[in-house]
Amino acid sequence: MSSADDARVELMRELKAASQLQHAWIMQAWQDDPGLHPAAAMLLSDLAKHGEARPSELAKRRFVDLSVVSRQISQLSAAGMVDRRPAPEDGRASIISISERGREELGRRRAGYLEFMERALGDWDDEKVIELTTRLAEMNADVRAVLGGRTCPV
Repeated sequence: MSSADDARVELMRELKAASQLQHAWIMQAWQDDPGLHPAAAMLLSDLAKHGEARPSELAKRRFVDLSVVSRQISQLSAAGMVDRRPAPEDGRASIISISERGREELGRRRAGYLEFMERALGDWDDEKVIELTTRLAEMNADVRAVLGGRTCPV
């Protein structure tokens, strides 16, 4: 194996560790403040960032099965955090958007996340955070392109 191969394998290890650490923090936060399942909160965040969408679009974007998204939408809808309306071109399909109550919940969760990240990365300057974020966004775009929009088990 070349050193470039070693670096790519190490990158994947670090990304896996970051994913596991993020999951651990999310589960800890959920234990401290039970209620909305973290996966449903992530769908809510997706809607806030990308705007209204059909459930099938959400599933594709999040690399999960439509049944998973449907369950999350049901939970969010019951909690008043999303709105549904019929799709204009096909009344059988729904368009999902974040409600005002959903935006309030996201704001509350965001404050907790920012507090955690400040404790974890408080000694990082903004330039360092922005550089890492930019690189990860580029990497994620390239990985998505290779996956070609296929769903994969996550």
